[in-house]
Amino acid sequence: MTKAAVLGSGSWGTAFAKVLAEAGTDVTMWARRAELAEAISDRHENPDYLPGISLPPTISATSDPERALADADIVVLAVPSQSLRANLIEWTEFIPRDATLLSLAKGIETGTLLRMSQVIGQVTGADPSRIASLSGPNLARPIAEGQPAATVIACSDSRRALEVQKSCATGYFRPYTNSDVIGCEIGGACKNVIALACGMASGVGYGDNTLASIMTRGLAEIIRLGTALGAKPATLAGLAGVGDLVATCTSPLSRNRTFGERLGSGGSLESAQEAAHGQVAEGVKSCTSVRALAESYDVEMPLTDAVHRVCHEGLSVPDAVGHLLGRRIKPE
Repeated sequence: MTKAAVLGSGSWGTAFAKVLAEAGTDVTMWARRAELAEAISDRHENPDYLPGISLPPTISATSDPERALADADIVVLAVPSQSLRANLIEWTEFIPRDATLLSLAKGIETGTLLRMSQVIGQVTGADPSRIASLSGPNLARPIAEGQPAATVIACSDSRRALEVQKSCATGYFRPYTNSDVIGCEIGGACKNVIALACGMASGVGYGDNTLASIMTRGLAEIIRLGTALGAKPATLAGLAGVGDLVATCTSPLSRNRTFGERLGSGGSLESAQEAAHGQVAEGVKSCTSVRALAESYDVEMPLTDAVHRVCHEGLSVPDAVGHLLGRRIKPE
């Protein structure tokens, strides 16, 4: 039986652990707090992040990373993108030498401008062929409830991609394989920024035409950046691109969408964070690193630039919209 260690007990890490277990994979979760690990193991529930969802009794949890990682065939990295490096530094010595490292994190690292697979390789020394990325329209609670969904598992080693695919395929969760790690990671990182823009527009009171325009032009930005880095446009037209973008930009379950909506309705970054119980949407940090990455490749991303200026330079949402509409008109 395949054994997976899921490092991270947030909503998506927990939902994916449930998928793995229901696909027949042996799962051990790691939680930073011992009391949460005990709740998952003893009560078969994550009361902090997925209350009301019953977890398979076969899932065990621990606050000891060495115990969680022992003999793991697949190591699922389910912590926020900006904390991945610090956690990996602590975990690397316990990771089995030939385990597949599967990233659920979506972002571009601040400062280094590295994608998550690059961070994993740099810290662990793992060959790129051991590193995979999972991305798609994967809002946690609906998947934890067993609602049908699909995802993409990207890895340069097709054998490892197939192994991960088999480990998480269920009647309601359909994983596809792909060799385009760059495309999957760029789609996953950038969609959070565009979702913030959609939330801001909705908060101001703009309707469906505006949101559709933002998503479409946002996708154009994502494709420009992705192809500049070597991604395949077809990847960004699929589940890891369009699929993830639509789900994150439209769903009230999307943290980035709802965070942006609070900003658009007049709230400050601090008040939006307070309303989110201290949790900052990934796109708030990623917009700066995505913008810097785009600038380093001379790629134009006006929506991303506007989101950065609203979040970090004090630009108002109406002024940001006015700036975007006032740009030089040109062919699509």
